[in-house]
Amino acid sequence: MGDEQEIRELIERWAVAVHAGDLETVLADHAPDIVMFDVPPPHRGVRGIEAYRETWPGFFAWQDAGAVFEIDTLEVTVAADVAFAWALLRCGTATELEREPDARHRLTLGLRQVGSRWTVTHEHHSFADTSAPADEAAAEP
Repeated sequence: MGDEQEIRELIERWAVAVHAGDLETVLADHAPDIVMFDVPPPHRGVRGIEAYRETWPGFFAWQDAGAVFEIDTLEVTVAADVAFAWALLRCGTATELEREPDARHRLTLGLRQVGSRWTVTHEHHSFADTSAPADEAAAEP
């Protein structure tokens, strides 16, 4: 299997584990010194696997209310020992997705190869700011 396919499978496995609330699989391919910037605070990010671990129970509880977390689009770029990927995910409750069917959770991952294994070293989550009128948002550079 090639590196790109291996990374795709790693990310798809992670997304399924997130949706299932399977914390050990969510953590499995992340570096001990992971840095994550997420939608909720802290604003300076989460650093280290234990701090990363602590971010998930609240999300899993929210998801138990019937939220969806599934990959819509995934792009992977691979070099010799580093890679990055970005994805758009459907993430929300049925009510939220009905209200904004095109809304997508944005995910960017940085990975490095450690031995023969790809490891997530950076994770960034965001949503588009929909508070500005569409014509103002489109005018921004």
